[in-house]
Amino acid sequence: MAIKKICCIGAGYVGGPTCSVIALKCSDITVTVVDKSKERIAQWNSEKLPIYEPGLDEVVGKCRGKNLFFSTDIETGIKEADLIFISVNTPTKTFGNGRGRAADLKYVESAARMIAEIATGDKIVVEKSTVPVRAAESILNILRANHRPGVSYQILSNPEFLAEGTAIDDLVNADRVLIGGENSPEGHAAIEELCKVYERWIPRANILTTNTWSSELSKLAANAFLAQRISSINSLSAVCEATGADVSEVARAVGWDSRIGSKFLQASVGFGGSCFQKDILNLVYICECLNLPEVAAYWQQVIDMNEYQKSRFSAKVIESLFNTVTDKQIAMLGFAFKKNTGDTRESPAIHVAKTLLDEGAKLHIYDPKVEESQIMEDLTHPSVTDHPENIKRHVSIYRDAYSATKDTHAIVLCTEWDEFMALDYEKIYAGMMKPAYIFDGRKILDHNALQRIGFIVQTIGKKLARTAVSRSWGSQSQM
Repeated sequence: MAIKKICCIGAGYVGGPTCSVIALKCSDITVTVVDKSKERIAQWNSEKLPIYEPGLDEVVGKCRGKNLFFSTDIETGIKEADLIFISVNTPTKTFGNGRGRAADLKYVESAARMIAEIATGDKIVVEKSTVPVRAAESILNILRANHRPGVSYQILSNPEFLAEGTAIDDLVNADRVLIGGENSPEGHAAIEELCKVYERWIPRANILTTNTWSSELSKLAANAFLAQRISSINSLSAVCEATGADVSEVARAVGWDSRIGSKFLQASVGFGGSCFQKDILNLVYICECLNLPEVAAYWQQVIDMNEYQKSRFSAKVIESLFNTVTDKQIAMLGFAFKKNTGDTRESPAIHVAKTLLDEGAKLHIYDPKVEESQIMEDLTHPSVTDHPENIKRHVSIYRDAYSATKDTHAIVLCTEWDEFMALDYEKIYAGMMKPAYIFDGRKILDHNALQRIGFIVQTIGKKLARTAVSRSWGSQSQM
């Protein structure tokens, strides 16, 4: 089967960018991204895309209306496609068996049933969502149990390894593409067809092929290993603060070891995003189901350490502000879970904001890419508060950092946006209450320069000098 038409079910953070790059690199293939959400599809067809990703606007602009289409016509997309990506959300279950750990596959199952109901010809179906091991087998069972006569399916696993903020570069210059399929002549043929798509711009040596289960587990394992590194360096950041070591120096020394490498050794307030926590919890659940409690406990500790880091940072803010933040104005710079994305899923900023709000603080929040509606939705979610009306009274959203910090007692930096490093902190300091505090949860600011201005500075994994002279209130500020 020569692939001429591709349909992607799910117009989210994975499906949209992935199919846009495929369309860019494969001008002879028609790529259609379908979704039930009329609002989301309308955004993909507008000048303001539903997600922010550097370089995405340019890619979509080059291909949209030529060989890249966004549509709510799921039926036509499925009927006409030779290959179908399932790229729907797989959140952690919130109730029932496996609640809080297992992946909720209801959207994957729904997509499989739609394909079975609509497809009239042979299809290659590719799971692109993060799913537990043997999920492809479940998809195949659904398709074969409900398929029409004369229709056959091949199921492939093609996990994404994208990092938000660099997704387009990760797709264009992928260090590897992983494709898993059945160990059969038909399975090998399907794998080969998907390989031909990626070979348009990825060297064949960088395309790895495995059996389906290995492909599925590799996705969970990759995210688990990366998250483990972050939790490991964050655990050492607490030791650094207690002893006088500098976690950045420790990370640099450790990272020079060629066996370890320097990536994902940047201590911070904690990791977030749509994948790390969800995938590790999924791995924990799989281990429990396989009666491997020690393995489950090992990976659970990665999550526990991340929660500890967020709690520890929040507690430091409160303790430093004379152990009370009741009615104090606190500016929160950054709400996305990392820079160069508007995604707030599992963002450490939500945890920090909740803690401060629970203690009676009034928050001034600014993030350059997160919409006000998203911030309020996150902070009024039932998992965050039982009194959303109180949140709305105590949270104000601002359009720039200068207005957000004016008349505040402290700045809490939660996202490492580049613009935060270029702010005029002399101007910000002049407009704040004194003593003026900065809590750098991402270790991106020039702490010595901030102290010379008069700020009392706290950061992750480092004991700063204990005194700084404040020019505006004329006394020594104790760190």
